Amino acid sequence: MRLFAAAAVIGLALTASAHADGDAAKGEKVFKKCAACHAVGEGAKNKVGPVLNGVIGRHAAAIEDFKYSKAMVDKGAEGLVWDEATLATYLEKPKDLVPGTKMAFAGLKKEDEREDVIAYLKQFQ
Repeated sequence: MRLFAAAAVIGLALTASAHADGDAAKGEKVFKKCAACHAVGEGAKNKVGPVLNGVIGRHAAAIEDFKYSKAMVDKGAEGLVWDEATLATYLEKPKDLVPGTKMAFAGLKKEDEREDVIAYLKQFQ
């Protein structure tokens, strides 16, 4: 019985780990919600929002030729770095993480959509 319980726990952990990685193909579809303001990939340029190539691991407000809100500049000065966890929090409800951001997007309410978008963005590091 203990062996079965241990196997079940390991199985759940592996499933959770796989789910936490997200699906880049699904993320590409979800990213269409972001594409009106952001671009990624070869030849991407700033739009209403900054280019998201290399966003994971980048300090907030770090793109030189983009005009960020004061709130985002302040977060960057405080040391905010876009790691996967911080990006997931921001994508859920941007104004909660950065009050005063000029990003009008309400957020991605579904955790799997956030994970999928992050998996998609990781391709452009």
